[in-house]
Amino acid sequence: MFDRRFLQSRLGQAAAASVAAMALFVALSSQLQATPAYAAVPVFQTVELA
Repeated sequence: MFDRRFLQSRLGQAAAASVAAMALFVALSSQLQATPAYAAVPVFQTVELA
C-alpha cells in the first residue's frame, strides 16, 4: 500500500482526504431516496398564455 512518508506528505494528505470525502458521499447518498411522487414533480412549471 503506502508508506508513512507518503501519507505524511501534502499529496498523501490530499489523497487521504479525497478518499474520506468519497466514502462520506457514498454513505450519505445511499441514505437519500426520492419517493416516486416527489420524483415525478416537474422542476419548471409552464404557464399557458391565452
